[in-house]
Amino acid sequence: MTLPLAGITVVSIEQAVAAPYATRQLADLGARVIKVERPGGGDFARRYDTTVHGESSYFVWLNRSKESVTLDLKTDAGRDVLERLLTGADVFVQNLAPGAASRMGLGAEALAERFPSLIPCSVTGYGSTGPWADRKAYDLLVQCQTGLVSLTGNEHGAARVGVSIADIAAGMYAYSGILTALFTRATTGVARAVEVSLFEALAEWLGQPAYYTRFGGAQPPRIGTQHATIAPYGAFTAVDGKDVLFSVQNEREWTALCERFLGRPGLAEDPRFATGSARVAHRAEVNAIVAERFALLTAAEAGRLLDEAGIANSGVNDVEEFLAHPVLAARDRWREVPIPGGALVPALLPPADLAGAAVRMDAVPAAGEHTERVLAEIGYDTAHIEALRADGVI
Repeated sequence: MTLPLAGITVVSIEQAVAAPYATRQLADLGARVIKVERPGGGDFARRYDTTVHGESSYFVWLNRSKESVTLDLKTDAGRDVLERLLTGADVFVQNLAPGAASRMGLGAEALAERFPSLIPCSVTGYGSTGPWADRKAYDLLVQCQTGLVSLTGNEHGAARVGVSIADIAAGMYAYSGILTALFTRATTGVARAVEVSLFEALAEWLGQPAYYTRFGGAQPPRIGTQHATIAPYGAFTAVDGKDVLFSVQNEREWTALCERFLGRPGLAEDPRFATGSARVAHRAEVNAIVAERFALLTAAEAGRLLDEAGIANSGVNDVEEFLAHPVLAARDRWREVPIPGGALVPALLPPADLAGAAVRMDAVPAAGEHTERVLAEIGYDTAHIEALRADGVI
């Protein structure tokens, strides 16, 4: 089947997480993604860890189905190669250090003059303008700046979100922004630049607590697996030591919980608990009643009773349990992807299924694996390629 983005070429000077996450999703849909890396090591995310048969777990996750070209962009010859690559590209993505793209003539305005049909996408920390344009930004720094860390953890202290959520948010908006720009170009002929900052991407995700704080006079409390504005909603420990999380979303579910799980139907009419706001105000009392019931049940028994009452619930899985999840197995979501060295590793299919369309799940490239082939495609002969290699340009 035809890949949805077949025929689209993306050149990306990318590193770490945010930009590679955006371009990997384009590659999944069939775009040709040429990843430009530094000679002598490549993307530094290749060295974040060595847990996947010697490869970085981050890099394996973010870089399947791409072609790797090593190129020293500090040299005139390296920049000449990049210019040739951009001549045939539809999209250019970069998450270079603040100001670096502009200094190299790779800012959106400069690119528009030379390549009017090219869609440039910049992934920055705090935007290309404004008082923090020159600041470096890493995921946890942005979690702190947006206030996210003040919302996570529990009464004993704050905690980072356990995945690179600012990078992922920025990567998702870069991906959707590029798709929007491609659609705009196809329908109007105009190539529009895309810019996404980690800070503003995660700021969007802080919308609900921002409104709650602005108009409520105080921010939501940091309460672990409990929900700041809904009760009961959280994890409770069963008699066998396993945690089960459940959520009551409305009065009908609260009544069902009281009658069919707690065995105390009269609680449904207790004015302390009769509304969502009342239950939040009396959270400690609600939780004590629920915990008392959990202390008499195994996790399996609690889950069965909650199911029978129509209450959404879940065991609190660790990552090993997630990897063995029956939904992923039954829905055939795993594929095998080659990594440098030849080993095959499992990878999840992209979450958006497009009816009648295929996705690509090709190999994770070694650094510079495709340099010679790509340079030959854009007009470099063998002697020139070897000269570039001898000079350390590739």
